[in-house]
Amino acid sequence: MGKLGKLWKAFTSIVRQPSLLNLIIDTNQNWYKYVEKRYGLGAGLPVAELSTLFPDFRANIPTFAFLDGGSLPTDIALLMKLAQRIPDCSYFEIGTWRGESVVNVANIAKECYTLNLPDEEMRKAGQPENFIELIGFFSKDKKNITHLKGNSFDFDFVGLNKKFDLIFIDGDHHYEAVKNDTKKIFESLVHDKSVVVWHDYARSPEVVRFEVFAGILDGMLPQRHRYLYHVGNTLSAIYYPSEALAKHPLINPTKPNHYFELDLKLNPIVKKE
Repeated sequence: MGKLGKLWKAFTSIVRQPSLLNLIIDTNQNWYKYVEKRYGLGAGLPVAELSTLFPDFRANIPTFAFLDGGSLPTDIALLMKLAQRIPDCSYFEIGTWRGESVVNVANIAKECYTLNLPDEEMRKAGQPENFIELIGFFSKDKKNITHLKGNSFDFDFVGLNKKFDLIFIDGDHHYEAVKNDTKKIFESLVHDKSVVVWHDYARSPEVVRFEVFAGILDGMLPQRHRYLYHVGNTLSAIYYPSEALAKHPLINPTKPNHYFELDLKLNPIVKKE
């Protein structure tokens, strides 16, 4: 098929199904160009290693499902180690899914809050009941976790009348949602020493997800950008204002300078009567 034929086929396909245009607009390459042009950060955030944040890094993760849509073990370990560093840590999370992140943090933090879409809103969006039932699967019975329902675009964050020490943003990963969540968090929930972590800043520890990155950058004041890092061996970006961290550029492929030791144990889910 010639170029004109391909162009006509693309045009007629978009006319029949306009949503296909989003696939063109939202490509990682287009978002890369946006970030590079606006911020000069086409190489991604500088990388701060886990060993820089935690020289004695070691973590035990009691609950991990190894299922689709979850975090890497290192992402959850990062949250746990950060919470461990903060006395009486107060934790807030947007986007809980099965509750793996928050249930592990709740073993350390004094109090945890999560925000997820109301069930009815998920039904209207076409989510099946078995998906909705899994929201908070691991976390819903934990006493120091408060599960809030609402859409972050119109949720009253100010009404919480609280600031949080550690905040995890892991909701909708489209640009407008990431920008909204970031903006609302910094406007309402952050204090001077708050640490903010964004999940899925990267598709893998070596590949930046530029749509998410663009939402992070556009959602916060430019003077805060100097406190942003990509945490090595994770999918996470971090806002860490307490101190300047040693850093290096992201290199893909990366030559390992350390490795992790895993000790896995399989535990059955015990059904409650």
